[in-house]
Amino acid sequence: MEITRTRPPTRPGPAEWFTGQVFIDPIAAGSEPSRLRALSVHFTPGARTAWHTHPLGQFIHVTEGAGLVQRAGGPVEAIRAGDTVHFEPGEEHWHGAAPDAFMTHLALHEAGDDGADAQWGPHVTDDEYRASPAGG
Repeated sequence: MEITRTRPPTRPGPAEWFTGQVFIDPIAAGSEPSRLRALSVHFTPGARTAWHTHPLGQFIHVTEGAGLVQRAGGPVEAIRAGDTVHFEPGEEHWHGAAPDAFMTHLALHEAGDDGADAQWGPHVTDDEYRASPAGG
């Protein structure tokens, strides 16, 4: 058993991966044979990820606020505190805050055999982001 009481400092999300202001707090990175990665990601209103995939899939759990999520070819979906979203391995997607709200989520995923936990693509365009959310 190991209890971690100190964490690395909050860091800004890299501009290559995000649009807008995003802050990342690492929670856990398992050591071999674990591949687990756990992060708390804080999005300011309108901030979002670029399109990306995860080799072994991803779960996000919204802990506060409201956001948007979309998988390639699907509609933009509204998400809010308490919602959990699962992305299949290799499923292209993005997620971020709603235009008028902050959003924080836990991101849980595993690294692939090469140690990479995400493959990043192009930024989500403003038109993609502004598409009306399904059901709202």
